[in-house]
Amino acid sequence: MSKNLQVTIDKDSGFCFGVVYAIDMAEEILEEDGYLYCLGDIVHNDEEVARLKAKGLRIISHEDLQDLQNEKVLIRAHGEAPETYKFALENNITLIDASCPVVLKLQNRIKTSHDDQEKILIFGKHGHAEVIGLQGQTNNEAIVFQDIDELDQVDLPSKFTLYSQTTKSVDKFYAIKNELLARGYEVKANDTICRQVSNRYEDLENFSKQYDKIIFVSGKKSSNGKVLFDVCQSVNPQTYFVSDPNELTADIFSSNDTVGICGATSTPMWLMKKVKETIEGM
Repeated sequence: MSKNLQVTIDKDSGFCFGVVYAIDMAEEILEEDGYLYCLGDIVHNDEEVARLKAKGLRIISHEDLQDLQNEKVLIRAHGEAPETYKFALENNITLIDASCPVVLKLQNRIKTSHDDQEKILIFGKHGHAEVIGLQGQTNNEAIVFQDIDELDQVDLPSKFTLYSQTTKSVDKFYAIKNELLARGYEVKANDTICRQVSNRYEDLENFSKQYDKIIFVSGKKSSNGKVLFDVCQSVNPQTYFVSDPNELTADIFSSNDTVGICGATSTPMWLMKKVKETIEGM
């Protein structure tokens, strides 16, 4: 028996311009050449990666890159460390650079700070592609931390410059800055969080309040997905995280529920539409 669910997709959810730019670039080359190497997942969404792989995208690691010569390789929106460019030059690899302009600007700022002999802290996720690229600008000397508690184990200089991965929580960044100031450090803080991400907080809060249930669609690897899911759940406890329509079960919904679907900046619109169709069929 149909549950008569009213399902709406958030029109502002989905790919940010950095991801759109990288995917458009990849699709253009795939159409011309039939294949293209990409350094790491082009986007933190397995379903979108699978769609592009079917068109000829070949995802490679930094180790795989060492074996390539005379090929084209796409650098995704997350950006890369200077060593990658150097290696490409030495091995006649053409880099198709789809680094997000917001990330590139941040890389340049961090490099300038490092060149000016500033001690650098980066609020970001360990091992995240963007963070590896940022750390590369400092000769890997920057201190990366996900949580302020991690810094209890670190012998910090009395004065340093603080940066953030572009997809982190603005509130958390400022809470960290204030706590470090309260601890007596001299902190030169740079809010380098992408506004296309942070402006979504308020939009998603408003969206999430309007429905009985919220289905948040995102890849499990997406940092930004984790932050935005928390935003939705904070205003609507009936928020569910799914990466694939198959993860949905009918018992989530009650008859006549209103359901809102939204997602991360790495979630494709076609996937949210697929989730909508699945829910409407329940």
